[in-house]
Amino acid sequence: MSRPRILFILTSADKLPDGTPTGWFLPEAANPYVHLSPHVDIDWASPKGGAPPLDPAGIKHARKHLDEESRLLMEDEKAKGNEKQSGYEHTMKLSEVRRALRYIHYDTDGSVDDSEEGLVGGHGPVVDLARDQDSINLAAHNGKVVAAVCHGPGALVEVKDKNGASIFAGNKATAFSNQEEHEVGLADKVPFLVEDKIKELGGQPKPGKRTLDGSGHPG
Repeated sequence: MSRPRILFILTSADKLPDGTPTGWFLPEAANPYVHLSPHVDIDWASPKGGAPPLDPAGIKHARKHLDEESRLLMEDEKAKGNEKQSGYEHTMKLSEVRRALRYIHYDTDGSVDDSEEGLVGGHGPVVDLARDQDSINLAAHNGKVVAAVCHGPGALVEVKDKNGASIFAGNKATAFSNQEEHEVGLADKVPFLVEDKIKELGGQPKPGKRTLDGSGHPG
């Protein structure tokens, strides 16, 4: 019996509109990877493919807090990937995911038969993933669980349900808050505040580690 598979999606954005460096946040990929990889197979993708930029703030955070999961991820050769197997240094292009991942079987209506998806945070997702049509399509047509960490829910703001409504409309959702954005000094540098956008789309921002009614799990 084959193991379950999860697709980790990383940002390809290396800077915010004002030039502030960004990327994917190391601990937010490391923690789920280390705990999930013994039980599931993990693939990696990003809008541009290749080696997406690491957010310098994430590296600093991991060092400051002696984050063990981050150390394990950075030392894991399988997680880095190679020319034959995707990893965080060898991601697939999102536009090629449907063709490249044999474990994803698309029905005639475009829904995915066998996969789950994780959107890794860092400020990058609000720069590129929020408007990347391949990312939007994968989340909208997944039919399985979509998990999003920190700014990851920002990649879902254009995703609609089967009735054409925002997946946030009428639902509670957890994401990086306005207060947190002000605390890190980037509230006036990001394209949009995730908390405000969730409200605008009819959602109810909820503090906590993981909340979204339905098949999404932002946190």
